[in-house]
Amino acid sequence: MSDRVVSAVRSKSSVVASATALVALAACGPEQEPTAGAPMPATTSEAAAAAAATITPDDLYQKISVLAADSMRGRDTPSPEIEQVATWIGEHFASLGLRPGGDDGSFIQRYALRQMTASVESSSIAFSNGASLAWGTDVMALGLPRDGSTSGPVVLVSGSGDPAGAFADLPDQAQVFVFAGPEMEATRQTAWAGLASALYDAGAGQVFVISTIAGTPWERSLARSQQGSRVVGELDPDRPVTMNVREGAVRAALAGVDVDALQSRHDDDLEVTVLEGLTVDSDIAIQILDDASAPNVVGILEGSDPALRDEYIVYSAHMDHVGVGRTVQGGDSIFNGADDDASGTATIMEVAEAMASLDRAPRRSMIFLLVSGEEKGLLGSAYFADHPSVPVEQMVANINADMVGRNWPDTIVAIGKEHSDLGETLNRVNEAHPEIGMTAIDDLWPDERFYFRSDHFNFARKGVPILFFFNGTHEDYHRASDELDKIDTEKTARIGQLIFYLGLEVSETDARPQWNPDSYAEIVEGA
Repeated sequence: MSDRVVSAVRSKSSVVASATALVALAACGPEQEPTAGAPMPATTSEAAAAAAATITPDDLYQKISVLAADSMRGRDTPSPEIEQVATWIGEHFASLGLRPGGDDGSFIQRYALRQMTASVESSSIAFSNGASLAWGTDVMALGLPRDGSTSGPVVLVSGSGDPAGAFADLPDQAQVFVFAGPEMEATRQTAWAGLASALYDAGAGQVFVISTIAGTPWERSLARSQQGSRVVGELDPDRPVTMNVREGAVRAALAGVDVDALQSRHDDDLEVTVLEGLTVDSDIAIQILDDASAPNVVGILEGSDPALRDEYIVYSAHMDHVGVGRTVQGGDSIFNGADDDASGTATIMEVAEAMASLDRAPRRSMIFLLVSGEEKGLLGSAYFADHPSVPVEQMVANINADMVGRNWPDTIVAIGKEHSDLGETLNRVNEAHPEIGMTAIDDLWPDERFYFRSDHFNFARKGVPILFFFNGTHEDYHRASDELDKIDTEKTARIGQLIFYLGLEVSETDARPQWNPDSYAEIVEGA
């Protein structure tokens, strides 16, 4: 489970408290019976039951013990250990007879993962009046700035409001300085993404946001910015990244400009001022700190129905974790990630075994996807969604498992139930299989925005209906104490059986899952 995708701070105590309450609730709840009049799922055959029974606690324990071993050193992305994990999973898929879905006929899909930053030595910002701004001292970017050389007049933007149409007369390659006021420190760069996009669309060469941070906080931000950003694939030349500039340096460079007046306009309408006769030459060079790559693992089980085998159900989990940290907690520095997400990875591997054991393959095809880079910002799944083994339009559903080995023994949260009729399908399957003893419930923590924080989101934004199976966080989340001995493999096996039945039901049903129109408009069209 990535904590890098949204900035909201999670309340772990509230999650654990909800888990405790649910244990009591589930213990006294009545046994579910199939809803009267509901269609009988296709998953109630003896063959399906025999396949589901191959998902066992012992098998899960064995797989998680490999993934969460100290020798895997927390499965960081990139690292030799995540490569070992990917190779092991690929060999397992091959033993099941799955078809490779990676690069060049292999099970491994690779993506470039370069660590890059702006070069302090090779980047410069020079004013025609002789002033300059020193990169790495006066200027920084929280992302990767637009590289290359641009030259244009200085334009001052102050105030707030809708930027649409506000920059129609912006000079070509304008060097824009945005006076955001002290609020800039509270909102940081994300608040200016829309403004920067509008400015770049109007032909700006570079966009700088004036920062009032000074002293030690500024120095710390500078140091973080020079550690660089991990970039998947090639750089987008049109990325709307702003740069932050020390207010003191701007005051010196823009002698005669009333900076205080401009900074105080942050609640007024947008105002655009071109400084006649003053230009800036920006020359920004990107430096590669680490030219690496990382693996995804892709195995495909071909469907049996000629009319439906070109449609795919994607099972996913992330095989990476956060690596090795500072030595804490009794001298342990390895973040094993047994729950996050060795539990989900092992579960998807078990589901693949169960599907492959069926005498007749499911009608639709299945993709079993284990990704890296989730903990760095959903990198691997984003790359797969943009470079899929099959067209995204042919993917009918994504079933994602991230942290399914802890907390309540008989309850699992299925995030996304309300957004498509996959929720109804899950309810139907759940009711048809009371023998599993696992109840899938709605999202308990909508304010935590977990929907946007695991790999399923990269499928949802492409229009693929999703369900995300998640047991909530706990006191060991992203700590060295997330160890194998705390995993409830008996519970995890029952979750594996439930999502096996779910995928089989989606495969055997003639109609594809359908989005709820309002959710589609918000999540897909609004992405």
